[in-house]
Amino acid sequence: MNTTRLEALAHEDASLHALAERLLALAEAGLPAMYLPDAENFVFTRAGVISPDGTRGLEQRGTSTRYAAITALGARFLPEDRQRALFGGRSAAEFTGVLVERLPGVVNLGDAALIAWAAAETGHPKLADALDRVAALDVPGRPQYTVEAAWVLSALTAARAVLDVEDRLAVARGRLLAARVGDSPLFPHATAPGLVPGYRSHVACFADQTYPLQALARLHASGDDPEALAAADACAARICRLQGDGGQWWWHYDAREGGVVEGYPVYSVHQHAMAPTALFDLAEAGGTDFGAAIRRGLRWMTDVPELADPTGNPREPIIREDFGVTWRKVYRGDPKKAVRAARGLTTRVAPHARLAPLDRIFRPGAVDRECRPYEFGWMLFAWLGGPRR
Repeated sequence: MNTTRLEALAHEDASLHALAERLLALAEAGLPAMYLPDAENFVFTRAGVISPDGTRGLEQRGTSTRYAAITALGARFLPEDRQRALFGGRSAAEFTGVLVERLPGVVNLGDAALIAWAAAETGHPKLADALDRVAALDVPGRPQYTVEAAWVLSALTAARAVLDVEDRLAVARGRLLAARVGDSPLFPHATAPGLVPGYRSHVACFADQTYPLQALARLHASGDDPEALAAADACAARICRLQGDGGQWWWHYDAREGGVVEGYPVYSVHQHAMAPTALFDLAEAGGTDFGAAIRRGLRWMTDVPELADPTGNPREPIIREDFGVTWRKVYRGDPKKAVRAARGLTTRVAPHARLAPLDRIFRPGAVDRECRPYEFGWMLFAWLGGPRR
């Protein structure tokens, strides 16, 4: 009998298990408000606004095919009746079918890869067509953003049990592994030069680490690939070693030497969903168990040192059941992301430079009051996925 991720968490820390259950309930409660029945799509974000009379509320902004696909990937783990509450009466598989039918009009590689991944996971009969659309957008020899290249690999990995994708899989695997710089365990922002300006080509974000390590771990789990597993394990080990004292998963890294360029902002989705998803998949593929780091990161959701008052109590909670959201991030509030820009430019020539005075001038105490559907989609994926009874 397999132990689920939630059961394992209950054994390790009952209070964190209660927190995870609380967040999962919030995801189910919050996602229906993010669904647009007329468009059969999800909003890009729900953002906090203040009315003229001072009342705080939320407004819907934009739409996102990418976030819709991620929501389907996570929601498929729910019982079917609860899936239908999220997608206007459809199951996750049926909603994936809506996305698959739209693929001819999808022009972004990442969006197409996520839809194909969801099609593979839900057994959609047009999976081959979905992967053909991915191939049409993934022009050979063209550099791609690392996150999107990782999603291509995850989609092909999920499809290999039912389709012959081995040649395409080998190319996607090789591209991701070859993207690393020298002997650094971290992944850059793009798979090759050409997409990122030279002055910041060394700067990679947290997503550039979690999605590749997840894809490589899942690749190994689908068929023996020790090199892929070793690369995933090395990346995970480095980001876990760099994790903040408060459990923070930092945002920007130097892909050349594997250090932190700039820690802030700290994103909620990294803490409760993206890091757990990737690290769980790694452990379940036979890699290192970084459960302690997952738990430290999750605890940040309620113990946010950046928002603590002088007595240690939170000035503002990140989790807001009253609005059906978790606030997106804690950040410095620096104008035009000045700290990030300064550190990016400086570390280009001096990799270990910290510019410590910036930490005193721009303290991380601002809250970005918005929430996006993918945050809840990956949350469901993280905690409901994995070994099943």
